[in-house]
Amino acid sequence: MKTRRASEEGFSRRQFLRGTATAASLAALTAGIRTRAYAAGGNTMRLGLIGCGGRGTGAAVQALNACKRAKLVAMGDAFQDQLDRSHQGVSKEHPDRVDVPANRRFVGMDAYAGVIAADVDLVLLCTPPGFRPLHFEAAVTAGKHVFTEKPVAVDAPGIRRMIAANEQAKKKGLMVAVGLNNRHQNSAREIIKRVHDGAIGEVMFLRAYGNNAGVWVRPRKSGQSEMDYQMRNWYYFNWLCGDLIVEQTVHSIDLVNWAKGDHPIEAQGMGGRQVRVGPDYGEIYDHHAVEYTYRDGAKMFLFCRHIPNCWTSGGGVAHGTKGEADLGKGLLSVRGQEPVRFERGVAGHQQEHNDLFAALDAGRPYNEGDYGIASTMTAILGRMATYSGQVVTWDDAMKSETDLGPKRYAWDAEAPITPGSDHLYACAMPGKTKPY
Repeated sequence: MKTRRASEEGFSRRQFLRGTATAASLAALTAGIRTRAYAAGGNTMRLGLIGCGGRGTGAAVQALNACKRAKLVAMGDAFQDQLDRSHQGVSKEHPDRVDVPANRRFVGMDAYAGVIAADVDLVLLCTPPGFRPLHFEAAVTAGKHVFTEKPVAVDAPGIRRMIAANEQAKKKGLMVAVGLNNRHQNSAREIIKRVHDGAIGEVMFLRAYGNNAGVWVRPRKSGQSEMDYQMRNWYYFNWLCGDLIVEQTVHSIDLVNWAKGDHPIEAQGMGGRQVRVGPDYGEIYDHHAVEYTYRDGAKMFLFCRHIPNCWTSGGGVAHGTKGEADLGKGLLSVRGQEPVRFERGVAGHQQEHNDLFAALDAGRPYNEGDYGIASTMTAILGRMATYSGQVVTWDDAMKSETDLGPKRYAWDAEAPITPGSDHLYACAMPGKTKPY
């Protein structure tokens, strides 16, 4: 196996703990940030949206809410109909700040390149996560500030690309925000500050949950190509989604990693498909249970499920020697004291944009890439463990060469997975599927 640079192998504890701060050397680059940010249009921040689904539309609206000088000037999506709906939706909310003529509306798998080249200052990366490393790399290379939705990759090669590109973003003084919006929720910030200050004593173990009924299904249409079908139903294919543990449960994983101040070094678990088993559900599981181990021996127990009519729960809980902290609810319970609940505050989806644009305005260093990468890799580590049935270490997982994506990102390319004669897609089989 080829030798990699240390920056590609993983994260030091110091990297993870510094959170949204960047290295001290980055501070020297910040003097020109504001000039670069608004250079294209005087005092105007020119935004480009890549990925025009519901989350992308929401992110564009929230960015415009946060920055009164911002304008949406370019949009791109794989599908024309999604772009049109998104343009209409954002225009309805901000009719005076959407300026996206036909020549700045890009459609197709290469739409991201058109948006990045359209004289924008900041790009919003809101496509399915399988595209994230490619798009992030391109944006950073072009010198753009970035808001990227979570998760930031679906496999270890993608994680390594994100690490390398994020280091370049730091060197260039580019802002990088990651859509793990709990980090910007007042209740989460307040309660995790108390955990770090020792309010619940030494953290002994943690719990994380991502249980809900599941998401949409878009039935196959007559004559639809396999690539088109998978792109429309991206949630059910690992090369696009990463499975529910990566795509959604990363929020809860990030909460508990944040509380612990580190990422796990090992995982083992189990999972499968009990309810979502038909041809409409691709290859992903509908439940996972993972036991993670941190470097000090503390455990984190994760449960996530997409099955209707079951108990639903999200978020995480930290258990300490003096009490416990419900990180999602903002509820601190210390033995011998009355429980304290912290106010939720502004919704995290909005506050994350408020914080990003405030940093841009002030010319402050701002990079959330390290923890976005670490929490995404934690989720990938858990999937490797449940799919294989093996104990998987962080170091071995980081070395994986398994690239889930297609050989080419094009409509006429062969999809990474195709259905069998029974119209079903093969899924991982513990005991047979290799972890890496």
